[in-house]
Amino acid sequence: MITVHDRLGRMVRQAQAHGRIPAVSAALHRADRPLWTCTVGGTGNDTALGPESVFRIGSVTKTFTAVLAMQCRDEGLLDLDDPIGRHLDLPAHGELTVRRLLSHTAGLQREPHGDVWDSLRAPDVGELLADLARVERVLPSGRRYHYSNLGMALLGEAVARLRGGTWAEVLAERVLAPLGLTATGTTPGDRAATGFLVDAYSDEARPEPPADFGAVAPAAQLWSTAPDMARWAAFLADPAALDPAGAVLAPATLDEMRWPLTTTDETLWAGGFGLGLILVPQPERVMHVGHDGAMPGFLAAVYGRRGGDGTAGAMGCAVLGSSGTGVEVFELPHRLLATAAEHDPADVEPWRPGAPAPEHLRGLLGRWWGEGFEYVFAWHDGALRARGADDPAGKPPAVFAPVPDRPDVFRTVAGREVGELLRLTRDERGAVVRMHWATYRFTRHQETFEGYDFRAGS
Repeated sequence: MITVHDRLGRMVRQAQAHGRIPAVSAALHRADRPLWTCTVGGTGNDTALGPESVFRIGSVTKTFTAVLAMQCRDEGLLDLDDPIGRHLDLPAHGELTVRRLLSHTAGLQREPHGDVWDSLRAPDVGELLADLARVERVLPSGRRYHYSNLGMALLGEAVARLRGGTWAEVLAERVLAPLGLTATGTTPGDRAATGFLVDAYSDEARPEPPADFGAVAPAAQLWSTAPDMARWAAFLADPAALDPAGAVLAPATLDEMRWPLTTTDETLWAGGFGLGLILVPQPERVMHVGHDGAMPGFLAAVYGRRGGDGTAGAMGCAVLGSSGTGVEVFELPHRLLATAAEHDPADVEPWRPGAPAPEHLRGLLGRWWGEGFEYVFAWHDGALRARGADDPAGKPPAVFAPVPDRPDVFRTVAGREVGELLRLTRDERGAVVRMHWATYRFTRHQETFEGYDFRAGS
C-alpha cells in the first residue's frame, strides 16, 4: 500500500534528481498530524543533511519584514498610506507610501545604487539612504507591479527606527521568539548547507561565495530550516491556530495582507501580490500564500494553504534547496500541499445540532430577492449568513454582526458586500417585510426596481 508519505517523499526525490540539486530539505506542517520532513542529498560540507540543516531563504525574508510593518500599523506607529519619508530622513523618494512599497507597486528600482550583484557588497544603512538620490523611479507609483529589494530594505529600516533597535533585533524579539522559530536567524550557524551553482553541461557543482546583505537584510538575509519555514507558512495561512492570542499579529491583519493588491502578470492571472505576500490561486477556490526566495547557491519556497476540501488547519509547506538553478524547488511546495490534501485530507468534523436562531430573527430566515436574484438567509454557527441561491458550494457566505445600539441593523463582516449595512424593516406586527443590504432592497418575492411584485401581478 502506497502511503501519502511515500507519495510526498517520492516527489521530493524526483525534484532533487531532476533539478540536480545537491541538497533538498522539505517539511509539511499541519495541525492534525505530526510534522513531516524529508531530506535528499548532502550538505556539501562536513555536516550531515537532516531536517535541522540550515539553508538561506532569500526573499522569504520579506514576509517577516512585512509582518513587522503591519505590527507597527496595528499599534499606531505608522499608517499604510504614510509616505516613507515620514519615518526616514531621505534625500529622494520619500513620498512613496508604505502600502506601495509593501505591494511592490511604488515604481522604485529593483536594487540599491551600484552593481551589488557584481561585487556582492551591499551598502550599509548610511550608504543605502544617501544613495537614494541616485536611484530611479522606474515607473509611476501605482502603475503596476515591479519587484524591489530596495523598497523592502527601506521598510525594514523604518521598522527598526520606530522600535528603537536594529531590524534583526526587532525581528528576533517580536516574531521569531513568540512563534518558536528557534532555527531562523540572520547568520548560517554551524548546521548550514553549502550553496552551489550546478553547471549546465556537466555534473560539476561549484560553491557560491557567502554574501552578507547589509542594509538590504530586510529583503533577503535570513537563514532557516524546512521545519521552521513550514511552521511560518502555516502561520501566514492560519494565524489563529499558531498564535491564538494574536501576540504576533491579529488574524484580521493577516487577512488584510493576503488580499490581492496587484497581479504579477497582466496576461496570465496565475499569481498576485498582497502586502508582502505572494498569492498563488489553486483549483477549487484554494489559495497558497507565502513567498519564494533566491540567493547565490540557494532557492526556497514557503507556502501555506487556505480553503478547499481536505485542507487541514495550520497547513504549511517549505522546500529549501542548495542550488541557485534548481527551479524545481519553486513548484514543489504547491504539489506537496495539494497531494497531502487529496490523499490525506483533514478529518471531516461531524455536524451537531446547535442553538436556534434568536427569536427576533427567525422570521427573516429563508429566501429573499434582491436585484432580481434569489438569496438565502440562514442562521449557522451563531451568526446570520446569506448566500446567493445559485452560489457554488465552495463560495463563502456573507456573514453579519449586530451593530451595537441599533436594533435591526447589522454590519457585513465577511463575504459579499463586506463592510456594508443590512437594515431590517418590520410591519406593525413586528414581522420583517423588507430588508436593505448595501442600500439595495430585498423582498420576499421578485420585484422590479419600481416595486412591482411579479407574483402578485400574475
